[in-house]
Amino acid sequence: MSTATLPSRDDVAASDRWDLSSLFVDDIAWNAAFTKLESKIPTYETFRGKLGESAKTLAQALDFDSQFDRDAERLGTYAFLKTTEDQADSDYQGMKSRFQNLAVRAGQAASYMRPELLAIDEEKMTQLITNPELALYRLQLERLLRYRPHTLTDNEERLLAMQGEMSGSAGNAFRQLNDADLRFGMLKDHEGNTIELSHATFAQFLQCPDREIRKKAFHQYYEPFLGHKNTLAATLAGSIHRDVYYARARNYSSSLESALFPDNVPVSVYENLISAVRDSLPAVHHYLDVRRRKMNLKDIHHYDTYVPILSGIKKRHTWDEAVEVILESLQPLGSEYVGALHDGLSGRWADRYPNRGKQSGAFSCGTFDGDPYILMNFKPDVLNDVFTLTHEAGHSMHSWYSSKNQPFQYYNYVIFVAEVASTFNEQLLTEHLLKNAADDSERAYLINNELDGIRATVVRQTMFAEFEKRTHEMAEAGEPLTVASFRAAYRELLDAYFGPDFVVDDELEMECFRIPHFYRAFYVYKYATGLSAAVALSRRVLEGGESELQDYLSFLSAGCSKDPLDLLRDAGVDMASPMPVKTTLARFEELTTELDQLL
Repeated sequence: MSTATLPSRDDVAASDRWDLSSLFVDDIAWNAAFTKLESKIPTYETFRGKLGESAKTLAQALDFDSQFDRDAERLGTYAFLKTTEDQADSDYQGMKSRFQNLAVRAGQAASYMRPELLAIDEEKMTQLITNPELALYRLQLERLLRYRPHTLTDNEERLLAMQGEMSGSAGNAFRQLNDADLRFGMLKDHEGNTIELSHATFAQFLQCPDREIRKKAFHQYYEPFLGHKNTLAATLAGSIHRDVYYARARNYSSSLESALFPDNVPVSVYENLISAVRDSLPAVHHYLDVRRRKMNLKDIHHYDTYVPILSGIKKRHTWDEAVEVILESLQPLGSEYVGALHDGLSGRWADRYPNRGKQSGAFSCGTFDGDPYILMNFKPDVLNDVFTLTHEAGHSMHSWYSSKNQPFQYYNYVIFVAEVASTFNEQLLTEHLLKNAADDSERAYLINNELDGIRATVVRQTMFAEFEKRTHEMAEAGEPLTVASFRAAYRELLDAYFGPDFVVDDELEMECFRIPHFYRAFYVYKYATGLSAAVALSRRVLEGGESELQDYLSFLSAGCSKDPLDLLRDAGVDMASPMPVKTTLARFEELTTELDQLL
């Protein structure tokens, strides 16, 4: 029996590795740029106390700060990408550490700029903003001034800043417990191999065709969480109380409003999402019943919801074949989009395959001055890796368009819109594969994959978003946050979202204690709104003409030159309305009905 081992980094063909020369030709060039940027840090001090003197002085200060950030972006990105190639390479870990130290020192040197700008009286600031010399920075300054009602006195701001490390204690404690201390034991897979049960392998076990193995993995996985329930409740409560404290300290009406404020997103958008998903839950319950029937189950549990209904379908794509099918699916986006992506994926934007020590998973990392790089761990026999590649390519092309069409100050799009470009590509790939399915079984397999994607991204993330909203409201109302109150709140949501015919095992109530995103509250809703916007926009482009295509390409080109809701509105979807979410879940119901008929 042969044993497959991962190659070392040096044994991977250069053509299968990314080429980082668009950032720096080599480490020597990086070090030279690092030394040069480090020498500029003291320049920040020359502008202290002078930002309100004149438009010319302020423009010079902002020009310097912007160029510093641009140079730092190149340095930081190169160092980060090099560490992902082989995480055991101590030289690149040291490079990353050196950059982080530089960034901290630069941040300290520039820390006076924000409070000094906010201290300029309103009349003077109006004169500065309207001066032609500050035209490039007008939007940047207007966005900063939105924070004036939520900015405190110098001494108060200093005290809040000093709490930085302390405020992260709950999240740090959770991560140490969750990532380092919890152990889940060993378990045999369906081939008889004994494998350690972990966060990563838990997902694999839930996709196992053997139900008894899925069931055992589920119960075994949650045992350690039950054993540490009081600690986990305390850390989650600590994180929530931190959010409430900072929101009140900064004069926000709620912690939810505080979290949405940076993107200028009204609370109604968050509430509309929850209402729209709630209204469509019968469609979710219908799908779960179809899944139960087609899997020949008497009853359905959480551990039955991740395994493909059709587990015998196999699709193989080499890298070149995956690129080809992705480019075919993206033809509706035009020759410029497809041509640039072809050059990137066939060239050296992507680090394609696993190697020993390489970071797991996948990501896109775009910069203003460099290529929009993609890290993959591509496996030819895994269809989801083709979807992952087009997803990350969507991010990269978003970066490509925005850096090409915006100045540095406004090219870097925010998370609220980031997931639109990536999941848009997944929608087009699904549409292409469905049109070219070999038979009903393959079509059913693809529909099942799409349904599970919508359920995981829109429905599940909205349930998480509702839990965050409820628990923060409990804290704001002075209600206790305990093991019992957390579990009760989460159980109500589980019963509602999974429906009356779904068996909710008591252990599933513990799921609320294992979600890392809950320590970065009011973030997960962006996944749901992003996919909903992507579904609506992909339908619009596929069913529309040149005007609809240009609206979408303009969205990709806009970076952060407008607020997220305005960018999406210009592209043709209004996320202030519940309609995009309702449309997505209406498609979910249609696909469920088709799946029921096909199987």
